[in-house]
Amino acid sequence: MFSPLALTVVIVCYMAFLFAVAHMVERQIEVRGKSFQNPWIYALSLAVYHTSWTFYGSVGFAIESGLLYLGIYVGAIIGIMLWGITLKRMVAVKETFRITSIADFISTRYNRSQKIAATVTLIALIGIMPYISLQLKAVVSTIQILTEGDTHDNWGMTGILIIILMISFTIMFGARRLDPTERHQGMIVVLVVECIVKLIAFLAVGYFVTEYWLNGFGNVMNMISANGLDHLVSPNTHDYSPSLWLTFIVLSFSAIQFLPRQFHVAVVENSHRKHIRTALWVFPLYIIAINLFVVPVAAAGLMSGLPIDQADYFILLLPQSVDNTALTLLVFLGGFSAATGMIIITTITMATMTTNHLLLPVIENIKPLNNLRTNLLQLRWLSVFIVLGCSYLFAVEFSNSYILAAIGLLSFVAALQFAPPILLGMFWRKGNSAGAFAGLVAGFVIWLYTLLLPTVIKNGWLDPQIMTDGPWQLLFLRPEALFGIDGMHPITHATLWSLLFNVGCYLIGSLIYHPGKAERNLTQEFRSAMLSGSDKHSARPTGLDAYIPLAEKISEAETLLSAYLAPDKAVSSVRRIARDLQVHRKTQITIIELMEFHRMLEHVLAGSLGSASAHNAMETSICYTEKESADLKALYSHIVTELHGQPRATNGNRTEQDVTNGNFTLLDELQDQIDLLQKQVAQRDQEVKKLEQKLEHRFDEIFRYRVESQKLKQENENLRKAFNQRLEERTESPEEGDSV
Repeated sequence: MFSPLALTVVIVCYMAFLFAVAHMVERQIEVRGKSFQNPWIYALSLAVYHTSWTFYGSVGFAIESGLLYLGIYVGAIIGIMLWGITLKRMVAVKETFRITSIADFISTRYNRSQKIAATVTLIALIGIMPYISLQLKAVVSTIQILTEGDTHDNWGMTGILIIILMISFTIMFGARRLDPTERHQGMIVVLVVECIVKLIAFLAVGYFVTEYWLNGFGNVMNMISANGLDHLVSPNTHDYSPSLWLTFIVLSFSAIQFLPRQFHVAVVENSHRKHIRTALWVFPLYIIAINLFVVPVAAAGLMSGLPIDQADYFILLLPQSVDNTALTLLVFLGGFSAATGMIIITTITMATMTTNHLLLPVIENIKPLNNLRTNLLQLRWLSVFIVLGCSYLFAVEFSNSYILAAIGLLSFVAALQFAPPILLGMFWRKGNSAGAFAGLVAGFVIWLYTLLLPTVIKNGWLDPQIMTDGPWQLLFLRPEALFGIDGMHPITHATLWSLLFNVGCYLIGSLIYHPGKAERNLTQEFRSAMLSGSDKHSARPTGLDAYIPLAEKISEAETLLSAYLAPDKAVSSVRRIARDLQVHRKTQITIIELMEFHRMLEHVLAGSLGSASAHNAMETSICYTEKESADLKALYSHIVTELHGQPRATNGNRTEQDVTNGNFTLLDELQDQIDLLQKQVAQRDQEVKKLEQKLEHRFDEIFRYRVESQKLKQENENLRKAFNQRLEERTESPEEGDSV
């Protein structure tokens, strides 16, 4: 047993150590003037995927369901193996559009829709926030075990202290400033430290119990068989196992990529796409290592007679039962690291999404609140407090209920709703905003009805008759037997129906709705960025006249940034953009320089507001003259002219090498349209030539007719004259006869 004071000192010292690490990293970055770019840091930070649900819960899962717990990690490894296709594309889009969150990514693909961004944020909040509560419960429960010897949660000063530490750390190293890149490298290094600590702790206790209770690793299977614990190594322990295996694989395949915290670490915090190659083998090895001793620990716990209702905490109770203080403390710190790492990164992610896609649109649309735009950083802090505060209250209220115990898989099913709009959006060009919104809403409603509603009913809030008879006595609407499909595990049932409705509505909505030109153009830009070999394109049209007054554009940009950032920050950001473009000494700039100026300005805003909000702010605040608008519309044709001589694939069959060499998909599509128009013009020219030939032929006929008509007229005139002459002669002849 540890005294509460001693354990509090350990926690505070450990957090102080993490504070020191984060501060040292941030300080080194400021001194060096550049960020860390270490593939090992990136690969190990991804292990934030393993929370206290893995660290403590895997053992309890194995005792209940045998090897079924491995399904959560098999799907994750499959997802990692496909990162060369999926993750590289997402990172490429992030580099081009300055993506700050998964909500930002999805909304950018679908016409920068604020409606879609807000929907994704709400799904994440409702689905993921209780998962944070699960981590808080794990920390408080383990403290109770070490200080009082039971798992009865005491949320007094212990819970408050943990929340204060989490809020302080998150604000200091995750929301201390509005970072234009939304990268937090001090915090990422802390995540790496915590991931190493929890792995060392799990391996240490695993080795200890294997040697102490099971007579060595080579004798584990014999000891399991001798003690009648064969169910621990069975892949099928109940009737649901085959379908659950598939369900867990699908859920973990999605979670490893689309949980908000995983997206942030894997995509937003990625500093170089080459680091993904290291992660492709380091991360799977980590997953295997942290699951290596799950079955031995479960077997040792059952053999030692520990209460089976405390199976989730066997890994902590085993060293404590033999008074191994050092190992017990190490295991506690490992579980503490697993929980706090998830809490910190998830809170940062959710605070960013909440500020950018929920609070900011409200502030923009309500005039009395417009002044709050300059307090964006403080709003971010408020979001951190709200997310952690609500999670704490949720944990206090439901610490011993069914809803909190089941929240891990519930959160995975919620995150699954992000998979169709992302994967279909990346690989199906016809996917559009109507389909994405319909799919997200439909999938989320089914998730609420088939998973969240039953947990609320089982918690005693609603009439349990709904589960057996359905609402309004409609049997086909039973939450766990929707449309009469019975006999499935609730998680499998919810996964099947939510995914079916999500994908179905996505496809139907995308096929029915015809997006506007702006959305089609953005889709092409998104796909071009996704397939490009680099975010730095060298092909730039030149030769346009410098006629745009730079001072007016700088003043306009400073006014825009000042609405969201501190005035001095706004001025320095605009001047830095001008220096980077090397136009700060010019009085007038070209349309190309203006386009680059506004692109970089939007990137600065996107780092603080998110891509969708930044684009909306640019559209509403930046004005163009008629000449500037005309030149911008002509810009694509100018680019095509500049690149017309480059070799390019035809008929849409473009290779990766084509993309890398600068033949961007957007330009190819534009060129294809120009080629089609040229063919149509050529066809019209041929038709005009044929018409001209017909007209010329008709003119010739008319001319011949007129000639013939003149000939006939002349002949008629000659005949008339001849007739008159003969008539006169005949008249004169009789008179001559009479005179004779």
